[in-house]
Amino acid sequence: MQILRSIFLYLLIFFGGIYLLYVGYVYFNQGEMIFMANKLPKDYKFEFNQDFEELNIPSFDNKMLNGLLFKTQNPKGLVFYLHGNAGSLDTWGSVAKNYTNLGYDIFILDYRGFGKSEGKIKNQDQVYQDLTFAYNKLITKYDRNKVVIIGYSIGTGLATYLASIENPKKLILQAPYYNFIEFSSGRARFVPDFLKKFKFETDKYIVKVKSPIYIFHGNKDQIISYDNSIRLKKLLKPTDKVFILEDQDHLGMNENVDFQEKLKMILE
Repeated sequence: MQILRSIFLYLLIFFGGIYLLYVGYVYFNQGEMIFMANKLPKDYKFEFNQDFEELNIPSFDNKMLNGLLFKTQNPKGLVFYLHGNAGSLDTWGSVAKNYTNLGYDIFILDYRGFGKSEGKIKNQDQVYQDLTFAYNKLITKYDRNKVVIIGYSIGTGLATYLASIENPKKLILQAPYYNFIEFSSGRARFVPDFLKKFKFETDKYIVKVKSPIYIFHGNKDQIISYDNSIRLKKLLKPTDKVFILEDQDHLGMNENVDFQEKLKMILE
């Protein structure tokens, strides 16, 4: 009996130690696990077949945030675009034509540590402060009532937060999650919620958004199920819209013809 107790205690200590190592690894590395930054050299030259300007915006701690402003003649307004959790402006810049073709300037921000942006993402408050600094820098050149905030994937929770405090003309979400802390539970199992540094509570902030809201989600999305958008729909204003795109997975929504047609109606 004593031997069995000793074996049980040994196994408890062993697996308890493994668990603590796992939780510790996730806690200290969750920024890199969520935001899979693709770095670019400081001397990298962006090339796009349209007019654009590269901007470096100092954030609250003077770290430079890099972004691209794609321009049109006599713009109807500005699209402030928050991209997904991977890639950088060299690839995300290709979405700009969807919006410049409709007469809007579009600014796409590389998050801290992405592309040529300086620093490293450590926590949620830091991300929110970066967004706020970049947004308020950009809109000095535009009418606040003509700014559209758009978020894709991880960027949807960020866009919703920003729209809840900035009151843009419209908010557009592409493949949103209901609540990131809930969503991450399926990816980082057995990690207590209180140890998660990134909550991105879309459900909490979407009810505070006074602007018209438009949600797009693919019915074949295997990364963020479209059920998230169905749940969010219950929190929307009666005039807000949810569009489920047939045969659309998580990637490539900006190239979807149905999305482009509905986007044209929304922005025109």
